[in-house]
Formats: sequence, C-alpha cells, structure tokens
Amino acid sequence: MTVRIGYLLPTRESVMEGRPEAEPLLGLAERAEKLGYDSVWVGDSVLARPRHEPITLLAAVAGRTRRVKLGTAVLLPALRNPVLLAHQVATLDQVSAGRVILGVGIASDVPNIHAEFRSVGVPWEKRVGTLMEGMRLCKALWTGKPVDWDGRWHVEKGVLGPTPHQPGGPPIWGGGSAAAALERAARHFDGWFPNGPDAKGWGVQWRQVQAMAREAGRKPEDVEAALYLTLTVDDNAAKADQRMNDFLSAYYGQRPEVMKKKQACFSGSAAAAADWLNGYVEQGARYLVLRIAGDHERHLEIFAKVREALKA
Repeated sequence: MTVRIGYLLPTRESVMEGRPEAEPLLGLAERAEKLGYDSVWVGDSVLARPRHEPITLLAAVAGRTRRVKLGTAVLLPALRNPVLLAHQVATLDQVSAGRVILGVGIASDVPNIHAEFRSVGVPWEKRVGTLMEGMRLCKALWTGKPVDWDGRWHVEKGVLGPTPHQPGGPPIWGGGSAAAALERAARHFDGWFPNGPDAKGWGVQWRQVQAMAREAGRKPEDVEAALYLTLTVDDNAAKADQRMNDFLSAYYGQRPEVMKKKQACFSGSAAAAADWLNGYVEQGARYLVLRIAGDHERHLEIFAKVREALKA
C-alpha cells in the first residue's frame, strides 16, 4: 500500500511572525499539490495559539486546488456548536467535492488552553464527553434525515442541507496517544492520528488500536494508521537541531527538550529523515502529515523527493 504524505500549512507561524495574510498560505497549498503531496492540513486554536480559522481557510484552499485532500490537524470540536460545525463541514465537503478529512482532538492540558475553553464557555472537565456527543450529533445530521436530539444540545426534527459530498460525512480521525485516545480511535473513529511517540512506541500502540478495533467488532483495516510529525532538514545537523529548538520554543513557550518528549520531532539530513520516516512505515503507518519547522518552500521540495525513498 502506498504511503501518503500530507503537508501542514504554517498558520500559527505566520501569525506569530506578524504575517497574517492568507495569500501566501494558499500559494503553499497550491505548491504542495503541484509537487504531488496527497493532502493539505490546517491546525486549530482560537486564543491559546492564535491562527487562521481552519474551516474557513480550507474552503479557500479547496478553491485553489483540485486533487489534494483537505484535513484538520487537529480540530477541537468541543469549542464549537456541533449543529453549526456539521453545517460548515458539510458545506466544505461539497465545495471540495468530497476531499475533507476531519482530524479531531481534546486539546493539550495546559493553562492557556484551559483559558481558551473558558473563553468560549466550554467546561474543560467535560471536553471528552462534549467531543464525543458533538461528533455523534454531526454524524446524525449528515444523514440528511430529521434529527431529534436531547442532550447537551437540543434539536427537534432538524434537517441539515446540504449534506456532505461523502455519504455519511467525511472520515474522522482521532488524535492522541493516551490509552483513552487509542480506545476512542479504535471504537469510534475512522483513523488514529497521534503526534508521537517514536516509531517503536507508535508501533506498539498501533497494534493495541488494532486489537481494540477487533474487540469492538470492527475490521482493523477500517482504522487509518496516520501520524502528525514535525521535521526540519539541513546537512548541518547542529543547525537543523537549533532550528527545531527555536521553532518549538516559540510555538509552545516551553523548553524544546520538554516538547520533544511529547511529540515526534526530527532534525537532520534528508537521507536521515527518510530513514526516520521509514521507521514509522515499517511499523504500519500509512499516512504521514508533516509539520515543517521553517523554510517551507525549500522543505516542500525536499520532502517531495524524500517520499520516493519511503517503503510501501
């Protein structure tokens, strides 16, 4: 099976660096499609890590591309009313003729994200239940049939139109590496989409996801094996490592060695990057979404060539 490669647009970085214009981001999306990338992705945050709103930006990307899948890496559905989210995603899927992948998560347990949840009126301690019920409500609305719902939200014979281009709605991939996140992906979602750990550790967890999917009466192959990875390439290893450290420090406001323990990161040569990525492929990964730490035009060219060295 061919390994697919996605590219994460630098929405957060552009805002951090005082370049909020969307046009350069759309140009990067077009460039990724021309270079053969399989998908273009956008992250999500409202106030904690300010960036462009993902559904809106992906609608613009849809208008500038024709082939690439359009994904969220990852969306925080708990921050949104699911009736409105279902409508937005259905419209995006129609605009893109069925190219949407919805990566979802519950957010990191850090103070500024707690504050973000408070600012939109969502209880932090209820975020998992809010996510799961919200996704169930979205899927019910995506059928196009009248929906009656009495839970966190109340719907009376609600009918959504248009429904998504993809029957039943876009695939939903669950992020996270905690045991509960693995179980959610295995039992309820169409893919597992963590941002770590290392290849061997990921492989152990992936086999756990497959086993839990079987226990839930699902076929393991019905759960996509995906990854979110951060990379920077330079023949000068010290220079590459410094670029990664600077990127992580600026992005998260934490020491880079702390973030490297939480997320899968690589810095080094292109050949070493191919070996590193192949470590995940050998463990069963079939979809690699790349977040690039700086110098995007150059890295897009590099990884377009690196993918040729990836094992099917």
